[in-house]
Amino acid sequence: MADENNDARPHKRRWLVPLIFLPFAAMLWVPFFNSAEPALAGIPFFYWYQLLWIALGAVLTIAVYFATE
Repeated sequence: MADENNDARPHKRRWLVPLIFLPFAAMLWVPFFNSAEPALAGIPFFYWYQLLWIALGAVLTIAVYFATE
């Protein structure tokens, strides 16, 4: 009985897997972040936006991994 519950769990959270592609999609649309303003601590938007998505991508990957594992 316990094995049946473990087998069904990943299927319930399968909707989380597309979250892995969110950072990829956010970086595809370059005209959206191709500007210098708003600057954050003197760093142009173009650079800190990409660095932010690196961190968010890692967090999303970890979340999806633990939710589906």
